[in-house]
Amino acid sequence: MADNPKTAEHKGQDGSLSPGRDPALRTFAMPKDANPNGDIFGGWIMAQMDLAGAVAAVRRARGRVATVAVEAMEFHRPVNIGDLVSCYAEVTKVGRTSMRVEIETWVERRMTRVQEKVTAGTFTYVAIDEKGRPRPVETQSGE
Repeated sequence: MADNPKTAEHKGQDGSLSPGRDPALRTFAMPKDANPNGDIFGGWIMAQMDLAGAVAAVRRARGRVATVAVEAMEFHRPVNIGDLVSCYAEVTKVGRTSMRVEIETWVERRMTRVQEKVTAGTFTYVAIDEKGRPRPVETQSGE
């Protein structure tokens, strides 16, 4: 994703890195989302990423979508209680009915405000009709 200018990492005034664009989803990691060690469950992070990816996929498909695959999920760093979690999603490939969405998850650490990339993954969504059956994704100019 770093090759795309829309997803290039930027240095903030405090020297921390950030994706340099608006997140598809932003939320706080709460105590109920943590294991006994105080680390946020990977499944909770994955659910947030799925929601963020769905935002991008729904916009692109102009309608309902369903998650059909998760690939190449990588956890780089732990997420802690109180971290501000931001998920960035970008549709990178569109098929007849499906879309591949690259998702990065970053946190802003509660105490230091340092921003760090914690997770990345590739999710696949299928556009569906009102009966839940696959439907074609409309083409956009340039495709």
